[in-house]
Order: sequence, then structure tokens, then C-alpha cells
Amino acid sequence: MGTLTVNQNKLQKRLRRLAGEAVADFNMIEDGDKVMVCLSGGKDSYTMLDVLMHLQKVAPIRFDIVAVNMDQKQPGFPEHVLPAYLKELGIEYHIVEKDTYSVVKELVPEGKTTCSLCSRLRRGTLYTFADEIGATKMALGHHRDDIVETFFLNMFFNGTLKAMPPKLRADDGRNVVIRPLAYCNEKDIQAYSDLKQFPIIPCNLCGSQENLQRQVVKEMLQDWDRKTPGRTESIFRSLQNVVPSQLADRNLFDFTSLKIDETAASRFVNVVNL
Repeated sequence: MGTLTVNQNKLQKRLRRLAGEAVADFNMIEDGDKVMVCLSGGKDSYTMLDVLMHLQKVAPIRFDIVAVNMDQKQPGFPEHVLPAYLKELGIEYHIVEKDTYSVVKELVPEGKTTCSLCSRLRRGTLYTFADEIGATKMALGHHRDDIVETFFLNMFFNGTLKAMPPKLRADDGRNVVIRPLAYCNEKDIQAYSDLKQFPIIPCNLCGSQENLQRQVVKEMLQDWDRKTPGRTESIFRSLQNVVPSQLADRNLFDFTSLKIDETAASRFVNVVNL
């Protein structure tokens, strides 16, 4: 890639700045960390690796990066693409081979969405591998739009106010997951991927799956942003400004013992008749 234009340079700086802010705000990476960067071959994970490699050069701390891709044995998967790209970058990498494709195809009826099961199987395998290589952090390429979409999916279909946290400890305590692109929007990531001409590997396991609820929510948010620019950003900010007393979760706020404060000053004032 040659010299960047002014707008391209701004795009690169914006992604690097936002990722750096997210890493700092949530203390995602600490001195001496070994960060396992999970690569799917999509635009998000390529951008995350690119940004983290830059941060590794400029950060005031030292940390290692190891790239990991999981070969799920999908028919026609171009096995040569990622190894060739990662060798060119000159970083440590591993290809984890696990035939989850056959498992998903066997268990999920034809025509049903496969993403949920596929994701669980992939995540479990990567968690185990991170433990095996001594990775202290596991970086995933989810961005701001993914987080907001997940928030609405959980609210609409699971009845929970829950999204994807920028930093998460696994239930067994053995892994810490980080999402360095948590502050970055998908539009910028797509533009950067096009600019860098990353060797994108499409997911052929599920095809387009046009009826996925995530796609429905994505289109809803995109429509909102067209009509009211900045709405997705505002929704994301709301996830950082939670007020438990204004919701209805009795586990987060003690509504039961809420009573008037007998010591509070009276609102009444003396009224002078004119």
C-alpha cells in the first residue's frame, strides 16, 4: 500500500486512537501479557490484528501477540490464505484444526441457523487452546455495532439487558476475553479493510442466512442511523451509563427497603400573602 490520502490517514488514526482508548479504559492489556488474537479471516479480525500490532510498537508496556485461526474443516476452506498472510507479517501464529463443521451440520436441521452452535464450539476450542499456549488475554474482533446489536438481540429474544462487554472473564476463570475494537464502528472497519486489501475468507458454513435475527436487528439500527445519525453511538454510550435505580432489577438495586428519608429537609416554604 502506497502513501495514504488525507482521509485514509484520518481513518487509520481514528481506528488506532479508538482502539487505544478502549484498551486503556478497560485495562485490556497489561505489561507482560501474551495476547492470543483470534483470526476468522474476516474484516474485523484482520483490522484488530493490524491495530494491535501498531499498539505493540507504540505502547509504554511490552506484550506479545500470537495469531490463531481455527480451521473448522468447511468444504472449500482456503487453508493457504492465512498462513501466507501471517508469514508475510512475520508474527507467531497457529492454525487449530477442529472439524466442527460436521458436528454443526449433523445437529442443526437444514434451513435452521447455525451461528449459535458454531460459535459455542469455536469458542470452547479457542478457550482451551489459549490455556494450552499460556495466553493471558484472548482478543476478539467484535466492534461497537456488534455490541449494540447483541444488546437488542438479548432484549428482544432473551428478556435480558445484556450485550458484549469490552472485557470478560470466562465462567471457569481460566480466560480473559478482550474486544479492542469496542469503540470502533463497522463502517470504518469496512473502509479500512478495503483500503488495506485484507485477504478476506468468507464463512461458507451458514451461507448468507438472510433470516438471521442479527441481520434483522442490524438493518433496524442502520435504518435508525439513516433517519437519525448518531443514534447507534448514543445507544452504545448508554451501555456505559447504567442507572440501576431507574430500572427494575431487584438484584441490582434494593427497592424493598426504599423509604422516605425522615431527616431530609422539608420542601414546604413559607408563603407570604400579598
